[in-house]
Amino acid sequence: MFLSNFIQQSDQTAGYIVDAATETTDIISAQPAAQTVQELSLWDLCVDGGWIMIVLAVLLIIAIYIFVERSLVINKAGREDGSFMKRIKDYIHDGEISSAYRLCENTDSPYSRLIAKGLSRIGRPMNDVLVTIENTGNLEVANLSKGLPWLATTAAGAPMLGFLGTVIGMVQSFYAIAQSGNSAEIGSFADGIYTALVTTVAGLIVGIIALFAYNYLVSRVNKVMNRMEARIMDFMDLLNEPANN
Repeated sequence: MFLSNFIQQSDQTAGYIVDAATETTDIISAQPAAQTVQELSLWDLCVDGGWIMIVLAVLLIIAIYIFVERSLVINKAGREDGSFMKRIKDYIHDGEISSAYRLCENTDSPYSRLIAKGLSRIGRPMNDVLVTIENTGNLEVANLSKGLPWLATTAAGAPMLGFLGTVIGMVQSFYAIAQSGNSAEIGSFADGIYTALVTTVAGLIVGIIALFAYNYLVSRVNKVMNRMEARIMDFMDLLNEPANN
């Protein structure tokens, strides 16, 4: 009797084990289908972002162009011939003003244009010469700074445009839910939200790129300005030397 009960319990336990194994197999076989999630395509997200993504893409392209173009111009302006001021000094001490002026014309740099403007005003009061050189320097700095206001505007405006796109997307999502009434599904709501948030991400990316590009170019322009001021002081000291001798 005891043996028959033991055998019966063993059969029941074995049946439970077989059923559990079967259920586990079914769950494991069903997991890949359940875990199969549609991959997010960057292009699809950009397309779903709407017309604001086009505006942000245009801003990014313009910002990259300005950064590359201004970098080349500023790098060229920052190059300096170490013998330039020495030759200018020798020409002025020798009284060869025309030779010094030709040297400035043949040297394509902001420094040479400043010195050329100062040479063209030799004979006038020193204050007039200095004011003329400073005005020319302001024009040179303005020329180097072309496009930088656009970068600053992009750095500030791109995140705002991205946020605008998100707000528009949220409004559209809530409007769709209101129209659906009780039949609204959380899936369609969530889909609209993450699609709308894409514009905020894109706006932040464009804004950050433009901000770093702007600060980098401003620092380079400041370095050129400091060198220009140093050359102006050297030239003014040079003009005063013959009068002190």
